[in-house]
Amino acid sequence: MTASERRHGGCLCGAVRFRIKGPMRGVVACHCGQCRRSGGNFAAFSACAPEQLTFERRGGLAWFASSRRARRGFCRHCGASLFWQPADDRRIAVAAGALDQPSGLALIAHIYTGDKADWYEIADGARQFAGSMGARGQP
Repeated sequence: MTASERRHGGCLCGAVRFRIKGPMRGVVACHCGQCRRSGGNFAAFSACAPEQLTFERRGGLAWFASSRRARRGFCRHCGASLFWQPADDRRIAVAAGALDQPSGLALIAHIYTGDKADWYEIADGARQFAGSMGARGQP
């Protein structure tokens, strides 16, 4: 992917629309309890540097401090999960499902598989981590 590439995305109701210019990390599926509870299932996120993200509409955007470590961005109108941002880092995770298609991204890993729900199996061949991927896997 080149720095001139752009992706667009937004929430279900359209109150939040954004664009991302430049490279994004491949998609990581997070199976932690917080992701499962906030979206009803595991969550799939790509990531970019915050300066790559600009908003076309942000009237519905709200943030929730889900822990001391991070906050989650969502649409206050339709409830769509859109972002996850750690308090101590310079990246913002973007919900892969919020990106307009085609995204050009691919699933690269599963994290917090030790916390996954008991009603499904992970059988797609992507790398699996019982916890976080650590610094080398996060942009």
